[in-house]
Amino acid sequence: MGSEKFKWYALKLSVICVFIFLLGYSFPKFIFNNFVLVSSEVFTRPWGLVTYIFLHAGPEHLFFNLFALALFGSVLEKIIGYKKFLIVFFSAGIVSGIATVFFYSSTVGASGAIMGILGFLGAIRPKMIVPAMGIILPMVVAIALWAALDIIGIFSADHVAHWGHLGGLFFGIAVGLKLRGKYKIVKKKEEKVKISEEEFEEWERKYMQH
Repeated sequence: MGSEKFKWYALKLSVICVFIFLLGYSFPKFIFNNFVLVSSEVFTRPWGLVTYIFLHAGPEHLFFNLFALALFGSVLEKIIGYKKFLIVFFSAGIVSGIATVFFYSSTVGASGAIMGILGFLGAIRPKMIVPAMGIILPMVVAIALWAALDIIGIFSADHVAHWGHLGGLFFGIAVGLKLRGKYKIVKKKEEKVKISEEEFEEWERKYMQH
């Protein structure tokens, strides 16, 4: 991360989502009529590709998204810095939104943006151990399972934007792989102590003679 200060943006974004969720209960028509991503209106209301990220369909949807955002987002922010973290978050959210436009009439939620975070993190830290689906797994395995669940979900009749999830995930993986070399874990090599022949002979004369 270099000298860039950690600014807790993952948590700040979570707080914003909670605030907007509460606004949605107070002013549902205004919030959902103007800021949901509606596929048929994407050209007349393009801001929906960003604003939909902060809207959620219910408390459960909000809780699970914010748990993942706060946890994995904070980890990624510490590694790459808050500026690049925000770029990854919003870029993945927009890419995810574009993917949903082709398959769903409308969508809300930060899931696609969060999947982008997971994909990026998995690309640069594939061996990192994380909690996933109630068990502890290497990041790369967890990502494979999440992707598999979304692929299976495409063929189900649920109301989850699986194509959007996959769009965000693969975007994060692609960008993470491209920048992976920049965030490699550098292991410090033990400094080798070199002793010259003269120093060894001096040590031998001093300590080994009786």
